[in-house]
Amino acid sequence: MCFFFSPMFVLCGSSSQMTLKECLDECMEALDLFLNNHFSESLERLRPRVNESMYHALIYATVLEMQAMMTFQPDDISNAGNTMKSAQEVCQSRQLGIICRSVQLHAEVCYAECQLQRAALTFLQDENMVSFIKGGIKVRNSYLIYKDLHTFIKSHNCLKGSSHVHLEGGISFGIGAFNLTLSLFPPRILKVLEFAGFSGDKEYGLSLLHDGATGVNLRSMLCALLLLCYYTFLTFILGSAVPRPYISRIRDSDAIFLFFAGRTEEIKGNIDEAIALFEDGCKAQQAWKQFHHMCYWELMWCFTYKRAWKMAYFYADLLSQESRWSKAMYVYMKAAYLSMLPKDEARPFGEDEVDLFRQVPTFKQKIAGKSPPTEKFAIRKARRYKAPHPVKLPVPVLEMMYMWNGFSMISKRPELTEGMMQTLVEAERTLLESPENQYSVDDRCLIHLLKGLCFKNQGLLQAAEECFNKVCSSEKKIKFDHYLVPNSLVELSLLYIDRGRRDEAIKLLHKTKQNYKDYSMESRTQFRVHAALAKLKADPGDDEDTRL
Repeated sequence: MCFFFSPMFVLCGSSSQMTLKECLDECMEALDLFLNNHFSESLERLRPRVNESMYHALIYATVLEMQAMMTFQPDDISNAGNTMKSAQEVCQSRQLGIICRSVQLHAEVCYAECQLQRAALTFLQDENMVSFIKGGIKVRNSYLIYKDLHTFIKSHNCLKGSSHVHLEGGISFGIGAFNLTLSLFPPRILKVLEFAGFSGDKEYGLSLLHDGATGVNLRSMLCALLLLCYYTFLTFILGSAVPRPYISRIRDSDAIFLFFAGRTEEIKGNIDEAIALFEDGCKAQQAWKQFHHMCYWELMWCFTYKRAWKMAYFYADLLSQESRWSKAMYVYMKAAYLSMLPKDEARPFGEDEVDLFRQVPTFKQKIAGKSPPTEKFAIRKARRYKAPHPVKLPVPVLEMMYMWNGFSMISKRPELTEGMMQTLVEAERTLLESPENQYSVDDRCLIHLLKGLCFKNQGLLQAAEECFNKVCSSEKKIKFDHYLVPNSLVELSLLYIDRGRRDEAIKLLHKTKQNYKDYSMESRTQFRVHAALAKLKADPGDDEDTRL
């Protein structure tokens, strides 16, 4: 049976007499206000109908959830969770009380979206296993609803009406997001998830998100943002500019556009252009300072690439004062930048790096019951400064820059790579002139790893290979930084890929995956292994014959 939507169908309460089309049009206007930096006005436009219209309720709760994700304030997270729960109840009432099948489908896709967003808040807010399981159940329920809806609309092509593009956009967002996200998991985990009914086809997910982003529908912004996050953070495959179709509804003055435009220039190595865009992003709006924090983080790294340590310190200091996301990381970076300055150079605000390093563990926090890996890494590195006479970290800024893939950022700028090499040569000379201590081997291996990356950027592949092999040959002598060997193996395998030594690269990647466990930032390294094997189409999953 085919169902057709009547544009005169009353969706809201009898007093408001709003049709589904009118509700969608008003929500689109509210989203446009949001994208144009009018955050308060956007919420004001939505608020009067949050108890009546499922779309008003969903979009209102979505904006509050975005705010909570950025502020990381417990009150904001709790408020967003309660609002999203209320929105889900509105959607559920529409599912049960509507005769028109088309509107019921809209209610179901809104309900699935509420479930998914409530799960995200559960993972962010609660630390106990029961809450984690509840969040997982919400995710599964959401996925099953999206899957059923997708099957239904594909088999019922006769669904018509002006609101149908919004329904398709919602389903494209849900199925696309699940497929893209799940495809990023390692094969072994993905097989378990597929057994539970999930699927993770990256190309299929990207195509659905592309369809959702390029259309004019209520979820086009969410689809576009997810694609931009994928392309500018998870992969560096952008060409000369941010793909315009994904941001067709975002104006050049919008903070969101400016942030992603800046990120794109940063990836291309155009650091000065990126700095200007991030600074413009901060000027574009003042209502939500959390948008500023995203720009501050990128500005910190941009000045790092230029070796402008004091400017980078300035943004780390701003983040440590204003952002709740990872104060341990921000304080660690402040200390790291100060440690890069000459001993006799005045420190900003009279701060001392040793004191700052000692403070880092006191700011440890948990998200979804676990400390963020980068925060744990910073705390581990800062332990060296507990001693009355600590041994100085050689290049803490460059080490953390590696963890955030910074050497790839400067690969197209020879002068920036040369600057980093100078810093590393100076640090290496200092190490050689210093008395031997328990950290000496680890520190020398770190320098070798980072010099190898610089050599690779400069096209000196044989020199790079020698550096990575020096780390691997010192494996039994490394006492603390056990992450150095598996990461050197990954870098060596990527070098082999560049040199056409595919089989050797595959062997090293499998060796890294199977032989090294429980080291710092392991999930990041395993993700890189998975990505490299997927690119080579050589991951045999559970094939025992290929394991090393």
